[in-house]
Amino acid sequence: MTRHFLIVDDDPAFTRVLARAMTRRGFEVQVARDVATAVALAHQQAPDLATVDLKMEGPSGLCLIPQLKQLNSEVRILVLTGYASIATAVEAIKSGAHNYLPKPADADQILRALEGEAEASELNSDIPDTPMSVNRLEWEHIQKVLHEHEGNISATARALGMHRRTLQRKLAKHPVRR
Repeated sequence: MTRHFLIVDDDPAFTRVLARAMTRRGFEVQVARDVATAVALAHQQAPDLATVDLKMEGPSGLCLIPQLKQLNSEVRILVLTGYASIATAVEAIKSGAHNYLPKPADADQILRALEGEAEASELNSDIPDTPMSVNRLEWEHIQKVLHEHEGNISATARALGMHRRTLQRKLAKHPVRR
């Protein structure tokens, strides 16, 4: 029986490479570049496995998770993002995702995360021996407060006691290394 794999990501190069890799592994692959297209594809053929990018044009990939679960309660969903934070990882899992990986991730890592086959040593390999830097802690805190204010930049800036433009500048940067 063919398993269906849905890739939802706005990066054409990434989706092309991942789709090819999953097709070689025997999956029937569908690719969507936004939430609306993903919902339409999922209505045509409910996926067994899905990767969902967190930040895309339009709505966040997080809003897609409950919709995919509604179509197929057994779907296994992996959230992928280049903007990994603790707050978004927690929200992804609460929404129904089975796992969460920061980009870049290869096809084997994605399948292990989706199918729950990652060994404890592999999962713990990313835990640093030293604490996070002050800049990384600040970035994590900003992400948490932003999530609490449902993505509203102005409300988040007020809650943080920071000018809105300063917050936008900080959010435009990639996450700070640990």
